[in-house]
Amino acid sequence: MLASDRELPVAGGPEKRAYVRDIFTAIAPTYDRLNRIISLRFDQRWRRYAVGRLNWERRPEGIYLDVCAGTLDFAATLARRPGFRGRIVGADFVPPMLRRGRGKAARLAPVAADALELPFPDHAFDGAMVGWGMRNLVDLDAGLAEAARVLRPGARLVMLEMTLPPQPLFRRVYQFYFRRVMPWIGRRVSRHATAYTWLPASTIAFPEPAELARRLEAQGFRDVSYRLLMGGVSALHVATRG
Repeated sequence: MLASDRELPVAGGPEKRAYVRDIFTAIAPTYDRLNRIISLRFDQRWRRYAVGRLNWERRPEGIYLDVCAGTLDFAATLARRPGFRGRIVGADFVPPMLRRGRGKAARLAPVAADALELPFPDHAFDGAMVGWGMRNLVDLDAGLAEAARVLRPGARLVMLEMTLPPQPLFRRVYQFYFRRVMPWIGRRVSRHATAYTWLPASTIAFPEPAELARRLEAQGFRDVSYRLLMGGVSALHVATRG
């Protein structure tokens, strides 16, 4: 087991892929509970806000994709929206996570699949969402390109990801919570030594919101915008497939 965040494979490569799969397999039983605890239940509010930006009303009977779907919380948030009559495919390469979410809502179709090699044809989906999963990919640009490939022109992508607050004082306070308190809570609840050390380590290594917006544009998305949530502890990016 990796002992410290300095040894975590945040840079990428097969070591990162194997590590991410191992930790999410291990923490699947406690994943939803810990999300609620460490986010003070803001994760649920942010998902609802993101679904509100997906523009699913344009095609309420359409087919939507939840990338890095985990326990299908994001997919279930859309499925429960009044007026939604479509279907959501939840793709994740950790089957134990998907199994935890199977009963959360109707209209969900979990698929064991890697976000870098989605088993779907071009232009298959009317919209897509990603909830705090892109920083776990071995190749971010390849993941964004794959999301663009499977979306229909004009379809929206909404992406929630962790970030660090830009305001210096709040950033220092939050980093103490993020790097000290949150991993301690994670270890106590999940019984996994490094899974919740991975969260701050992978966030720090991930591009900042403006750079992520630029990389979305480079992969063929247009009308890219982002909003910092709760002072910048998370960010919502919204983009349209060109």
